[in-house]
Amino acid sequence: MEKILSLMRRCVEDYDMIQAGDRVAVGVSGGKDSLVTLTALQKLSQFYPKPFTVEAVTLDMGPVDGGAGMDFGPVADYCASIGVPFTLIPSEIAHIIFDLRKEKNPCSMCAKMRRGALHNALAERGIKKIALGHHFDDAVETFFLSLFYEGRISCFQPVTELTRMGITQIRPLLYCGEGMVRGAAKRLGLPVVFNPCPADGATKRQEVKELIRDLERSYPGLKERVFGSMQRLPLPEWEPVEHRRRPYAEQGEKGE
Repeated sequence: MEKILSLMRRCVEDYDMIQAGDRVAVGVSGGKDSLVTLTALQKLSQFYPKPFTVEAVTLDMGPVDGGAGMDFGPVADYCASIGVPFTLIPSEIAHIIFDLRKEKNPCSMCAKMRRGALHNALAERGIKKIALGHHFDDAVETFFLSLFYEGRISCFQPVTELTRMGITQIRPLLYCGEGMVRGAAKRLGLPVVFNPCPADGATKRQEVKELIRDLERSYPGLKERVFGSMQRLPLPEWEPVEHRRRPYAEQGEKGE
């Protein structure tokens, strides 16, 4: 966790993500990425020179086809154990997408509905900043997805200002590789919740993830070079504050 904390602090500082007095919600889906983000951000809040507070917000997608849905009880217990306020937001998004609309390609609509419900809940609670659990590998995969399927050189931004909602999205885990995140979640025994989504593991993102894995065998360091190029181009809002560009050789793909 020390290495993740170090990389998270570097990312927060490179993109000026947090200001003194911020109340930062972490969008906790129950997956390893969001739980590691929550854990690291809570630890960072204990010594970061700009004081801020952390809380967890979880959107319950609801059951699919009459199923039981996801049990967020262990997540709530974990938040209580580390002193983080926890809010569970109920919804029927899964029922709408899979049972009523029977979407064959549900991911885009699901993402939009989740964002809308989450942002509305934050606005109701007066929260203006949310941390998302996107990591290094997510960024590289999104870059390739945009290139292959949209014909654009694009990616989500480290910091996104949603001016209409008055909400700022931050992604403080961007300097941490998926292997590092997975290892931390396992070592810490985080309460990862099983995702019953019918589309889980059968997406274009999974295809691109596997393609990148294959390419890395022939071109070691491919992901690091792609990530660095995203900062050097730079993509909108990807150039670090004060032009600080640093190497990212510590992505933890080999068991970290």
